[in-house]
Amino acid sequence: MPKQLLKTTHKVTKPSTFNPSKKLIVKIKPRKQPVKEEIEENHYKVIRSISSKDTTYIEMVSQAIRDVFPRKDYDDGSLAPIILRLSWHCCATFNKETKKGGSNGATMRFVPEITDEGNTGLDIARAALEPVKHKFPKITYSDLWTLAGKVAIEYMDGPMITWKPGRLDFLDDKYVPPNGNLPFAYKDANHIRETFTRMGFNIQEMVALLGAHTLGRCHKRFSGWEGKWTANPTKFSNDFFVVLLQEDWQVGNVPETGRVQYYNQDKSLMMLNTDLELVRDYEFLIWVKIYAADETRFFQDFSKAFSKLLELGIIRDSNGDVVLPNNLSS
Repeated sequence: MPKQLLKTTHKVTKPSTFNPSKKLIVKIKPRKQPVKEEIEENHYKVIRSISSKDTTYIEMVSQAIRDVFPRKDYDDGSLAPIILRLSWHCCATFNKETKKGGSNGATMRFVPEITDEGNTGLDIARAALEPVKHKFPKITYSDLWTLAGKVAIEYMDGPMITWKPGRLDFLDDKYVPPNGNLPFAYKDANHIRETFTRMGFNIQEMVALLGAHTLGRCHKRFSGWEGKWTANPTKFSNDFFVVLLQEDWQVGNVPETGRVQYYNQDKSLMMLNTDLELVRDYEFLIWVKIYAADETRFFQDFSKAFSKLLELGIIRDSNGDVVLPNNLSS
C-alpha cells in the first residue's frame, strides 16, 4: 500500500529586513487517514464496504437517504426520482458477455462514464447523497447508490426491493466501461432489445423495468426532452402503462431544443420514442397490456427485475461477500 502523502501548510514569518540566519517556520499538517483501508485484490485497488451483518448501520444510512428526498424547490418536490435514475444508470452499463460494467466499483465517478450523455444531470443526485456518504463513510459509493435506488422505490410506494451490501469502490479509472451502453430514447424496439439483452434481461423484464417511467420527468436542459410521463411522478404505480394505452399520442417538438417527443391531447404528459415502441412492437405490447390491467403483477415483476439489475456484475462467494474476477482487464 503506497505511503500517504503529507499535505503541507506553510506559514512563513517574513522579517522586514532579510536575515539569512533566521529560519523559516514551516508547520506540517498530516492528511487525515482514510476511513476504509485501501486494499489490492486481483490487481484492483479497491475499498471494501459494509456487510449484511451491519443491519443497524444499513438502516441508519437508509433513513439518511430518505431525509434527502424532500426538496420543495426541485421538480415535483422530491429528489427520489432522479436518485432512482442514478441507481438505475450505475447498473445499466453491464455486459453479460464481457462481464464488465455494472454497479461494482462506482465507476460513474470517473471519465468517461460521468460524461455519458445518458448521465447528464445526475450530478444533482450524486451531490444530494454526498452528505450521507460523509456521515456514513463505511458504506461505499457503489453500495450507497444502489441502496438509494431501493429506498427511493419503496419511499414512493413501490414494491420491496432485494438489496445486498458489499460492493467495492475502485480507486482509479482503469476499469471504467465505455460510453454508449445506456438506452437511447430516440431509437426503436430493436435498440431496446439489444440494450437489455446485453445486460441479461428478457422481454418481460425489459417492459417491467421501463415501467419506472411512471416516475420523474425529462428536463430540456439535460436531455433536450421536457415533461412528465404521468400525472403523479412521485408515486410508483402502473400509470405509465395505463396512459400509454389510453391517451392519444401526437408527435411534436420541444420548442427550445427541437427534440422530437410525443404529447397527449392537452400536452400535460409526454412520451419518448422508445416508450411508444412498447405499443408498436407486438412482444412488448403483450406485457404493456398485462401491467396496465394488473398493478400487483407489475409490482411483483418490477421488484424481481430491479433486484436483478442491482446485482448485475456482482460476484459473491459462499458467505455473500463480493469477489472480483481475475480477468476483468482482458
